[in-house]
Amino acid sequence: MRETDRSSQGADESSLIILTRDNCALNLRILRNGQAAETPVLFIHALAMDGKMWTDVARELHVNATVYALDCRGHGDSDRPNGPYSTKQFADDVVDVLDHLEIPSVHLVGCSMGGTVALAFAGWYPDRLASLCVIDTTAYYGPSAISAWEERGQRAMNNGLSDLIGFQLHRWFSDDYITKYPDQIPQAIEVFLKNNPVAYLESCRMLGNADERTNLSHYRGPTTIVVGEEDYATPVKMARKIKDCIKDAKLVVLPKLRHYTPIEAPKEIANIIHSLIRAE
Repeated sequence: MRETDRSSQGADESSLIILTRDNCALNLRILRNGQAAETPVLFIHALAMDGKMWTDVARELHVNATVYALDCRGHGDSDRPNGPYSTKQFADDVVDVLDHLEIPSVHLVGCSMGGTVALAFAGWYPDRLASLCVIDTTAYYGPSAISAWEERGQRAMNNGLSDLIGFQLHRWFSDDYITKYPDQIPQAIEVFLKNNPVAYLESCRMLGNADERTNLSHYRGPTTIVVGEEDYATPVKMARKIKDCIKDAKLVVLPKLRHYTPIEAPKEIANIIHSLIRAE
């Protein structure tokens, strides 16, 4: 695998390009350098976002470990190969990153799509996890998921990603957040619109086909599940079903928040992650 250093957005942030087993170049953001003896934290972003969605959480997360954020294949500054994509493939990508960095285990945190990928990783590679935190996500979208996700992906292909902004915006953020912090909204929209429609379609298809419920029986490590109380993309009932799959998992419901709690409430999310890591 190839590793390339390159400067990023701030003095404390840099990135690496790492090649996976099928030669997909993945952009790995280093949000904070930490002590080598500490187990690292790795963030996985939501659909059509990138690793920058974790910047504020990382800033609030008071740990001594190195903190990474991955741009998944098809997203951000990573390669956008043709599909099909699968959650197993995305989980394999995480393994390839860890192997390249010679990291035996990691505190893994994922939101939305990234949460589903993290659940897949927990099922396939339970021994590589020090802890698991999944946020605003699900292990399975339900029996109508394949057609629903196909429809969304095709809408982006036929009408452009901009056609989905109105649909997405009020799923991502609470009305209160949109009103109070209007300057934050364009940043998320800008990242969303930079996506390649084909990669977006293949990612939608991946989520439509995802079902991590059975494999999750392989993982029994420390787990926290977080969901916004008003999240109607992956509602509280889906979070409870994840909890049913993982022994002794903790469920945290954040009042009045929707689907992008890491962006809307970074300090609360950081505190939850810190508590999980500290208890591990």
